[in-house]
Amino acid sequence: MRKELAPELMELAEKVYQAADTATNLDTFLTELYPDVTVEDAYAMQMVNIDRRVKNGSRIIGKKVGLTSKAMQELLNVDEPDYGHLLDDMGYFPGEGIPMSTLIQPRVEMEIAFLLKEDLQGPGLNQIDVLRATEAIFPSMEVIDNRYRDWTKLTVRDTISDNAGAALYVLGTELTNPAEIDMTTLGGVFEKNGEVIATATGAAVLGNPAIAIAWLANKLGAYGVPLKAGEVVLSGALTAALPAAKGDVFTVRFAELGSVTTRFV
Repeated sequence: MRKELAPELMELAEKVYQAADTATNLDTFLTELYPDVTVEDAYAMQMVNIDRRVKNGSRIIGKKVGLTSKAMQELLNVDEPDYGHLLDDMGYFPGEGIPMSTLIQPRVEMEIAFLLKEDLQGPGLNQIDVLRATEAIFPSMEVIDNRYRDWTKLTVRDTISDNAGAALYVLGTELTNPAEIDMTTLGGVFEKNGEVIATATGAAVLGNPAIAIAWLANKLGAYGVPLKAGEVVLSGALTAALPAAKGDVFTVRFAELGSVTTRFV
């Protein structure tokens, strides 16, 4: 059952919605205004705005997992990931120009995406269950953004209330059977403007990206919510997020999955 929000949190959720819609920063944080706000409150705020977007014509096409690296969890003083929602109108085709005018302080993440062929509903699921339910994996990029004032002062409750930072995504077009890949050793290269900025393997995401999907299915399963067949799930960043500016071009290359490119205009 979804938690009912206090009126002051409903009011702040509206401000977050408007900030995203107009690409403007809020001058404060959720946790500055309400230090005792809970993670459950933050997820309830997230859902208020997702529901509003769906009511206005958007469609949920999947989810994203965030905070999958130990470094990010330690930075925000949490011991588990978080999640947000992907909507159809958040997606861009590979190579399509992403307008900077729609963003505030964007950063780009290199991720492995999962396309589900079966529903996944926890609790009690593991990475084997995820692989059985997965149609394909493929390269992707997530553009995260921050509708609050400053990246450096965020807490996990702030990010969750802001759809876990999810703003846009770019999905690759080369689909690979996960049974053919060892995702723990799968190597990836992250390029910005033709320069290699970072490299990583799939093990950077909780030891295996399939573990991140299992975590999400179990987390949602506690509320009776499944991951649905046909949904896309972004499993989490393999490297640090890279800041983006007008004119920047980003490419993700995986040895066995192919590549995907995006640019900012």
